[in-house]
Amino acid sequence: MSNERQHRTRRVPLDIDALSGHVEIFRIDRSLENDSAVADWLHADEGELRSIAKQWFMEIRRCGDDVRETLHDGCPVACVGDAPFAYVNVFKNHVNVGFFYGAFLEDPARLLEGSGKRMRHVTVKRERQLDSPALTQLIRAAYLDLKARDPKAL
Repeated sequence: MSNERQHRTRRVPLDIDALSGHVEIFRIDRSLENDSAVADWLHADEGELRSIAKQWFMEIRRCGDDVRETLHDGCPVACVGDAPFAYVNVFKNHVNVGFFYGAFLEDPARLLEGSGKRMRHVTVKRERQLDSPALTQLIRAAYLDLKARDPKAL
């Protein structure tokens, strides 16, 4: 019997959903048109980095009339319905503009960072010149990508 076990082929489970292009949509059940907690976060500190985060969150909000917002894991998140597509967060020396399904976005300017299964972010630093039109394009692409993925968002 031990010889039989040694000769068995090891089976590796396949991620059929990923192979077929289906991606499970993450949901947040408390997004609002104008969340006062997000407003408080954006105005909590008038430092340069918070100002950068605020600028990019305003750009995220402009994607469409159906964009909702909430605080999730301590930072402002933008959703379509209950499905998040983008966020901003401030760190000691930089701001992240993140995308919940960023791994699926085309990024010709190569701004996206990260190696997660789905999420990616763009690091915005005070001293580094950023390709603003390319980041704006990524934000719009993330919004449209989510709407295409999520039947509830249509």
